[in-house]
Amino acid sequence: MSGRKPTFLLGRLECTKYRHWPGSLRVNLEKIREAAERVARSEGLEVVDVEWKVGKERFLRVSIDRLPTAEPTGASGEGSASEADPSAEHSGGKYGGVGHLDCERVSKQLSVILDVEELIPGAQGYVLEVSSPGLDRELKKAADFERFAGRLAKISTAEPVGEAKFFEGRLAGLVDGKVRMALNGKETRVVELPLEVIRKANLVVEW
Repeated sequence: MSGRKPTFLLGRLECTKYRHWPGSLRVNLEKIREAAERVARSEGLEVVDVEWKVGKERFLRVSIDRLPTAEPTGASGEGSASEADPSAEHSGGKYGGVGHLDCERVSKQLSVILDVEELIPGAQGYVLEVSSPGLDRELKKAADFERFAGRLAKISTAEPVGEAKFFEGRLAGLVDGKVRMALNGKETRVVELPLEVIRKANLVVEW
């Protein structure tokens, strides 16, 4: 078994391991996600996405993020997270609340479960990659659009809403199953995009 050092891709942290396992290429992604979620919960994290790709190499990609919590404060109600918790910089940092140590811990625990429960029967081995979702993370669940209200995002829809299928602006929450977005432009215009027609949604990196 061998691996490589974690790399940074637009704010994404990765921890990659190469695993050897003989057998079929097919996997039960739902069982793998359940295993990943068990590990993530034990570390105070959530699973954002699980992806299995087969090409020249076989990749299992697990994206994790820290569960949203109230910002820690001191007894006087003041102070930063790093002041309240000296380890905050190492376990979270600025990359979506997930650090390399988080990725490493989840990777080690998950790889053991995958082997013991034989969830990855991938011929000639596979690459397990545990990473943060990145600064341009994809928004998949209804709760994501509420959590990141106020952030700049890009959304494309499977069918036109009004006369457009592509929207960029600031998320303004979720109302009655519709994502509210204040569009960019000379004049602020708010649109409501039904969740069921959203094809892809991502945060936009703001420097």
